Amino acid sequence: MKKFKKIYIEITNICNLACAFCPSATREKAYMSEEDFTDIIREIKPFTDYVYFHVKGEPLLHPKLGVFLDICHSYGMKVNITTNGTLISRALKELEGKEALRQVNFSLHSFGGEKEDKIKYLKDILMASKKLRMTTAANISYRFWNMQPEDEQGTMTERREINPDVINDTEKYLRILEREYGVEGSLKDMVPAGRGIKLAERVYISRDYEFTWPSLAEEEDEGDGFCYGLRTHAGILSDGTVIPCCLDGEGVISLGNIKEGSFGDIINSPRAEAIYEGFSNRRAVEELCRKCGYRKKFGPS
Repeated sequence: MKKFKKIYIEITNICNLACAFCPSATREKAYMSEEDFTDIIREIKPFTDYVYFHVKGEPLLHPKLGVFLDICHSYGMKVNITTNGTLISRALKELEGKEALRQVNFSLHSFGGEKEDKIKYLKDILMASKKLRMTTAANISYRFWNMQPEDEQGTMTERREINPDVINDTEKYLRILEREYGVEGSLKDMVPAGRGIKLAERVYISRDYEFTWPSLAEEEDEGDGFCYGLRTHAGILSDGTVIPCCLDGEGVISLGNIKEGSFGDIINSPRAEAIYEGFSNRRAVEELCRKCGYRKKFGPS
């Protein structure tokens, strides 16, 4: 039996923001029901001990977030939540005291949306972080995944025009975090791309390059590369569609539906096996995979 490090469960594909780096899901908007969620947890329990409450969508929007955490706890499963943080004050009561909660990742590169008070947004997150550290054993991670790659000459290679406000807001937030956690030095200099550091007990910060979600509309390449999809993780969309990778936000590579078949049969289907064997030989067999630049992060061979 395959054992995954984590399985992504998209409890909703609805988001309250429209960030430039994250295209909205074109699928039918949905909140996963308590019955479906319970069935999924029961089905995947033999395959993992860790679940992540997203693929697309904002998990703090779900009205039964606290109930879902309790269900996970009853099955001995730990939960990671990645959120833009704008709803944390409203949703905090659903998170406090939850034993299943393992980590909360705040995607600070969303900056709370263009219409929000950006300083209040960060202060709300810092206050919530304190309460979560007091009432749970969860880790807190502040993410700035908006760095831009540089070419070999050290000049900027832009996938899209960089908004100067993004740079300014990032630096402003980093300075606030420096003061909040008594950091000596500049976090901008201390945290390199693709890495993270510890700010305090159970509090971390990470920075990374902005990535492009794979799309069938992108240009196809030669297909070399590697992916950990179906090795370390798999995903389940809000309608029950099982996907091999957390970046297949539209369910292009549908391996089956967990409402119609067992998870074990789905991840061992011929299509799933072909994907797995293909990447074992450093080859992408699916069209979407050949149009995904993320696999190149792990090298062509």
